[in-house]
Amino acid sequence: MADKLPKSTKVKMTSVDDLFKLHDGSEDAKEQVKVLELSQLHSFERHPFKVLEDEKMQDLIDSVREYGILNPLLVRPRTENEYEMISGHRRKFASEKVGLSTAPCIIREMSDEEAIILMVDSNIQREELLYSEKAYAYKMKLDAMNRQGKRNEKTPSQIGAKSEDTTSSQFGVKSGFRSDVALAEQVGESKSQIHRYIRLTELLKSLLDRVDSRQIPFGVGVELSYLTLTEQETLLKIMDNLSVVPNLAQATKMKQLSKEKKLDETGMELLLSQEKPLPAAFKLERKKLNNYFPQNFSEEQKEQVIYDLLRKWSNENGYSQDN
Repeated sequence: MADKLPKSTKVKMTSVDDLFKLHDGSEDAKEQVKVLELSQLHSFERHPFKVLEDEKMQDLIDSVREYGILNPLLVRPRTENEYEMISGHRRKFASEKVGLSTAPCIIREMSDEEAIILMVDSNIQREELLYSEKAYAYKMKLDAMNRQGKRNEKTPSQIGAKSEDTTSSQFGVKSGFRSDVALAEQVGESKSQIHRYIRLTELLKSLLDRVDSRQIPFGVGVELSYLTLTEQETLLKIMDNLSVVPNLAQATKMKQLSKEKKLDETGMELLLSQEKPLPAAFKLERKKLNNYFPQNFSEEQKEQVIYDLLRKWSNENGYSQDN
């Protein structure tokens, strides 16, 4: 198959264990573990992963308070006595919350591309990532891999073999090495799905936030990403005025009209007015709910209790629709 990556050019995703593994005691070891002031540590530029004060963060804060930082942060020198964090943003946040002023860090020299790839690899394995986090992480890593690939074109021996395929890929890499194929294999996604995620980076933040919160389905968000920024702004206004969310058919139609330069505000309103208004949002405050559950209850356990109680109440009052 054309997309099959030659064995000599496969790139393996860095495992968490390998990420934090120091060199042995050889003379050419360039890494060191050093305790650094938190004030010396700076966030990675365009870091796509959010640091949220959720239950998992509270667990980390409790752990750091009791045991300290068990795994050192990974940083690279930025300027004299200042460092850029590659991995460890959540651990730094937790440390600040409990009043620590220092943290153990692995100091590693690396290029921009190496830093981006390690930063993404060390975070992408986390569960429950937002669509936006995956989108920007995939884009950053793919761009970095492409830049590495372009340099490797000049020295084919560095990637294992000369390439017979000199056709330019859609990313401009003229070699048999396809970064998008390698990335897809590494993260367990299809190549097309990788590009669907990356399309989301073309959305306005307000629209992308609604994809993250699942107000807008993922597939609809992908289709809407093909609209111009001006068209997206108009769409947001209409969505709010009509209290509607485009379905996949409507989003696809708008994408086609935009491509033909026939999409205007009137057309959007006519298209979206066919959708039933959304019911008023119904929200339960997490803080209030947590008062009724043990601290060690997971979200799934809380949800099950709530459904069980609702089922009991519904049965007792004759509202049950259970068969």
